[in-house]
Amino acid sequence: MKELLAEVARRGARYVSSIGNRRVFPLAEDIARLDALVGPLPGEPCDPAAVVALLDDAGSGATVATTGPRYFGFVTGGILPAALAANWLAGAWDQNGALVVESPVAARIEEIASGWLLDIFGLPAGCGVGFVTGATMANFTALAAARHAVLERAGWNVEEDGLFGAPPVTVVVGAEVHVSVLKALAMLGLGRARVKTVPADDQGRMKADALPAIDERTIVCIQAGNVNTGGFDPAAGICARAREAGAWVHVDGAFGLWAAAAPARKYLMAGVADADSWATDCHKWLNVPYDSGLAFVRDPSHLRVAMMLRAAYLHMGDAREPSQYTPEASRRARGIEVWAALRSLGRRGLAEMIERNCQSAARFAEGLRRSGFAVLNDVVLNQVMVSFGDAEKTRRVIREIEADGTCWCGATEWHGNTAMRISVSCWSTTAEDVDRSLEAMVKIARA
Repeated sequence: MKELLAEVARRGARYVSSIGNRRVFPLAEDIARLDALVGPLPGEPCDPAAVVALLDDAGSGATVATTGPRYFGFVTGGILPAALAANWLAGAWDQNGALVVESPVAARIEEIASGWLLDIFGLPAGCGVGFVTGATMANFTALAAARHAVLERAGWNVEEDGLFGAPPVTVVVGAEVHVSVLKALAMLGLGRARVKTVPADDQGRMKADALPAIDERTIVCIQAGNVNTGGFDPAAGICARAREAGAWVHVDGAFGLWAAAAPARKYLMAGVADADSWATDCHKWLNVPYDSGLAFVRDPSHLRVAMMLRAAYLHMGDAREPSQYTPEASRRARGIEVWAALRSLGRRGLAEMIERNCQSAARFAEGLRRSGFAVLNDVVLNQVMVSFGDAEKTRRVIREIEADGTCWCGATEWHGNTAMRISVSCWSTTAEDVDRSLEAMVKIARA
């Protein structure tokens, strides 16, 4: 085992050290080498070292360099050194993060990291915190707590009696609601199509003055960080209206919630802390390995009841039991990497990372405008949308940029325009990476 882990460390270090110089998307021949992994299941055991060697030799070349400094396709962070190292150590520990009795270290680290996170985001200190897989499950978890709370007010126990015959629940979303929220609503039995949709402005922000009538059986889902523009819904006005009506406000802040960590971007968070629940990712802007998301609920009792797990053989103590805050029981101890990332960065390092990415996005926008191309959004965070002309030309430019390999950016549709979306989320992206990517983009677009 010792020799095998040393070999894995050597191969992993080689991959990480070369990530900044390789193509961002693999060539067809790199992908074709995956055929070496095909074949019937061996009848006899194989040497573990040979298995790892085959996996590395055939697989590493076919990876997308999402951990590198020039991947801008989705809001995907890289891996901070401390977070990767902690991930490897956590893998060696192989802890089940469900119960304190199964892993005192995992449970304690979650508690510590929860306190740090609530402080960073400016959320109430007593919030319940669930460590989940990503923003989709974070939205699901927080909205399950919301569903419990609004139906409990109506005298209905949804966890025991289900939704058959339950009082109706109204869900309000913005016109630019993210698909992860709609998926969560579908899984919770609240329906994608039953929502009331509020118009959005030209930056995708919900128009607060267009909210429909709301009451104590209403869940309002707002956004902190539009996936295309980075824009924030006007949380202060929406939360004030909801508070008067007794409605629940949930914030989908998959990446935008991290604006709270950077003093120059904190203004975007005005009113967000007045909501009742929040969702975010750590594998986006905190730059920890997949998978890692967070659900926060102001009143932790709503979260615990919604996620309740009982069995005679499960030994629950008086301390915080992690499985009472997440949909999963057995799960990996993902809080370890969150703790390591926050500890290694500190408050100043986290703020500098977020601000550096925002400034890189502004650098992209400035360079593209200067080159004569249309930037379609106000660049307030880490998102940039650019059009290179009509839809056909823009799509062709995107394909050529992706094929070039210098960087990788994806396509999106925005208010009738086809655009290229640039998302800057990696801790190691530098001004040099931005300029190198800009040079490739402009050269390809002009050609």
